[in-house]
Amino acid sequence: MQQPVVLAAGDPAGVWAAAIGTAGVFVLLIVLVWQIAATWRARMLAAREEQYKELARKYAELLEDNVELHRRSVEELTAARRSIDSVEKRMMREVE
Repeated sequence: MQQPVVLAAGDPAGVWAAAIGTAGVFVLLIVLVWQIAATWRARMLAAREEQYKELARKYAELLEDNVELHRRSVEELTAARRSIDSVEKRMMREVE
């Protein structure tokens, strides 16, 4: 026959051991949850930083394209002005 297990509620050492063990388990769980949350947050920040880097790269490419388009426009306008000036000069010669 098995003898029933009797917990000694009056044993101060056993009560303290149970309390410390329970507190230790809760502290361990809190630390685990805290570390998981910190790891998750660090991963999210790293992902966000990668997104910012990608946006900065795209912005730099668009800026380069915009500068190139501006340069072409200035060249075309300069050519158009030269052409108009030459036409004006020819017209002025004909008028005289």
